[in-house]
Amino acid sequence: MRFELSFKNILQLENKLNFCISNNINKINIPCKGVIKKEFLNETIEYIGKNYKSLDVIFHYSLYHQYTKNRGNSYLEFLNFIKKCNSYKNNEILLVSGSNKKKNFEVLDVLRDLKKEKKVNINIGIAYNPYLKNYYNICGERERIEKKFSSGLTKSIWLQFGTDIKLLQEEINFLKESILKNSFNSKDKNVKVFGSLLIPSRVFISRFKYRPWKGVFISEKYLNSLDNFYLFTKDLIEIYLDNNICPVIETECSSIENLNYIQTLLKT
Repeated sequence: MRFELSFKNILQLENKLNFCISNNINKINIPCKGVIKKEFLNETIEYIGKNYKSLDVIFHYSLYHQYTKNRGNSYLEFLNFIKKCNSYKNNEILLVSGSNKKKNFEVLDVLRDLKKEKKVNINIGIAYNPYLKNYYNICGERERIEKKFSSGLTKSIWLQFGTDIKLLQEEINFLKESILKNSFNSKDKNVKVFGSLLIPSRVFISRFKYRPWKGVFISEKYLNSLDNFYLFTKDLIEIYLDNNICPVIETECSSIENLNYIQTLLKT
């Protein structure tokens, strides 16, 4: 498993990291959203790099949130971000376009430019939402992922959360075929796949009903029944593990109670 941490300041981050370490959690994701962007994102990289060297940290990079002045400046900032990650031995990132794509500065554009760089050394992860076409009438996700694969820079895929198990399985099969089709050598076949996992609770359901997450499909069947949501989550974890997909816990987990609940879900 990996755990995504959200925080508003360095003190909160420190407390959450110490909780993780004390409970043998060493695989951490740091998102790029809310207050975690630009200078604070850089500060976070430095703070973790200097004080928590034993952790396996993957930083996210939102091209939308990190956009600065113009495309040229923004691309240079991205290269500087990679250098900073490298300096603290963070060799893998998740690159996303963001909720509102910037013209000529989304993932495909950046991968195209990055391929021309000679001294850049970073493993790029890309996001994939299996539910866009069926539930949001947004087409082209499969075509985009094919183009991202063809860049030769994609080393991991990060699946968005959703509750349509049948559709998810279809898209997992598509991804497996696509990885094989775009594998030019044996290394290209070793693409890791991660899957978002939202832990069901009454608090989470209430918050999601009030303010749904963009691009995240959750059926009314699960929003109206915590028991149904719990059973679905068990099924989702089983699908992830059967397909060698690493679960990424995106909901809050900074207490023993929350952690015990997650561990109960993971027991088959």
